[in-house]
Amino acid sequence: MTTLTLAERVARLPGPILVLGASGFVGANLLRSLHGVREDVYGTTTRKPAWRLEDLPEGRVRMVDLLVDANLDQLLGEIRPRTVFDLVAYGAYSFEVDAPLIYRTNFDLLTRLLPRLERSGVARYIHAGSSSEYGDNAAGPSEDAPPAPNSDYAVSKLAAANLIHYHGKRKGFPCANLRLYSVYGPLEDSARLIPSLIRRGLEGALPPFVNPAIARDYLYVDDATEAFVDAALNLPGDLYGESFNIGTGRKTTIGEVAQTARALFGIAEEPEFTMPDRAWDVRDWYANIEKARGRLGWEPRVGFAEGLERTIAWYRALPDRDRYHQVSKKFGLDTVYSVSVVVSCFEDGASIPALLGRLKATFARLNVDFEVVFVDDGSTDDSEEVIRSLSGLDRRVSGISHSRHFGPEAAYRSGMEVASKNACVLIAGRLQDPPELIEAFVSRWREGYDVVYGLRSGREAGLFARLASAIFYRVFNDFSYIQIPRDACDFCLLEKRVARSVLQFPERDFFLRGVRAFAGFRQVGVGYQPEPVPASRGREGFVARFRRAKNGILSFSNVPLTILSLVGLGLFGISLFLGIAQVILRLVFPERSASGITTVLLFVLFFGALNAFAVGLIGEYVGRIFEEVKRRPHFIRRAFVVEGEVRRAAEHPAPRES
Repeated sequence: MTTLTLAERVARLPGPILVLGASGFVGANLLRSLHGVREDVYGTTTRKPAWRLEDLPEGRVRMVDLLVDANLDQLLGEIRPRTVFDLVAYGAYSFEVDAPLIYRTNFDLLTRLLPRLERSGVARYIHAGSSSEYGDNAAGPSEDAPPAPNSDYAVSKLAAANLIHYHGKRKGFPCANLRLYSVYGPLEDSARLIPSLIRRGLEGALPPFVNPAIARDYLYVDDATEAFVDAALNLPGDLYGESFNIGTGRKTTIGEVAQTARALFGIAEEPEFTMPDRAWDVRDWYANIEKARGRLGWEPRVGFAEGLERTIAWYRALPDRDRYHQVSKKFGLDTVYSVSVVVSCFEDGASIPALLGRLKATFARLNVDFEVVFVDDGSTDDSEEVIRSLSGLDRRVSGISHSRHFGPEAAYRSGMEVASKNACVLIAGRLQDPPELIEAFVSRWREGYDVVYGLRSGREAGLFARLASAIFYRVFNDFSYIQIPRDACDFCLLEKRVARSVLQFPERDFFLRGVRAFAGFRQVGVGYQPEPVPASRGREGFVARFRRAKNGILSFSNVPLTILSLVGLGLFGISLFLGIAQVILRLVFPERSASGITTVLLFVLFFGALNAFAVGLIGEYVGRIFEEVKRRPHFIRRAFVVEGEVRRAAEHPAPRES
């Protein structure tokens, strides 16, 4: 074991130093230990504020989505690290169960990261593995013991260890994998056993425990951070790519944990072992650390009782314990009420960044999982390039580019087909509808409503526009066999079942508000005042609005044909009556009967105009039949925009729901 202090060892590491996943429990402790010694230390977090790192200098903590290649390249290009500690992980907590994300985070990222680090000449790469890699074979295994992974997380971590072994042994890359055991200490997530034990212990009680015979290898976090430093400093060339067990080498049963806590807190009551075992739990789970001790010069210094006392002291000193408990990953993003935002864009390149910023701020307040799908409906401005740039910075952002302008309803439909969350919010890209209203939409959704739509009020429009809108809603509701609320707009939230139902409507003249009303389900409106929209090419003119209004009425009403039939029947009756009257007048009062061409011309013009109107009206319906029977597509996708790349639609098919 080395005689140098931790600070002296940190000072010897090649710099700059980059800590990936620094907002996590072990990563934050490691970053703080390094930052306390030297200035060329940087850490990453997926979002801010990162509560474990809030008091560190702003420039030392980079907010970056590492799963996007462009972000990875930019980060490595700016920092040019010589030592990299990789503590990025997902799936270690029992409530992290998204299997595709587990593999993408723990393994796929590594397949793209390691080649980049090799090309940049990194001197040391130390990866945070997991003792879960051993799975069912967890009772003191040596590093070359056969693994028996028993969870997606274990499989992904084992795959990462094998990839590191390949790069170290075959490519000579200076890397290692540290298989961490049950790390505990300051900054640990409050939902874990030790923080829960401390919180209840200070209240004079104990939490419920699992089987008292289950054993773990509890490693104090300071010892874990020293293991990373020692591995980076002392890794010999013949061990490149190998794994090292990082634990205490001592198994501590849950029963012993409970008794230690009773003694420290002076609790008289007996502990209760009533919690069910987890599916992947094993009875004995402890380390064999001979390899790390002998080849890296590392070994743990803090026993369990001492480490627990240190953690208790840290917890007592917290200025805001309630906040500490509230920031637990257990209370992370709400995935039940997740939202896909579908944005219809036409000549909206200037407003897209502002819209995305407001959307992100809104969902940060809601704390729900979300994605944003921008549908560029044939814009001639830089909308696609703006979307591409934004998608390269955030993998939650993607885009679709249509081959030409098909209209907003087609754009919404295109986006809904690829949406993957539990509800769709439809919004225009020109920022007339405030994204902040989505908070109210989600609130009503949580109350049990399946459709939440916006009701525009106090709109800044001219007298003619307001009059035309009032006439449209009056005519539509009088003529149609369904009703839509006055001032209802396309801006809405559709629960997943409703979105699926809407996509089943095959008509080409797709009138969203009418289809939404026809679909049914529980619906409610939320009033708001639209924001002023500057004049732009993307703003609909009167002709386009009139066409949409006409299509909407004719799509949901046969009343015009009925009226035409009644008018025809009435005029036939009038004509028959006048004809009989004319005959009688000719026979009885010949001198009083009408004569001359004027009357004939008026009747001919009247009935001619009526026939032309009737033919035109019937033609509208026949034209719609003509469009429907051709079965042309609602839209044609030219490209998908994903992770900073524009990919041809034929090469990147729309994702399908599993």
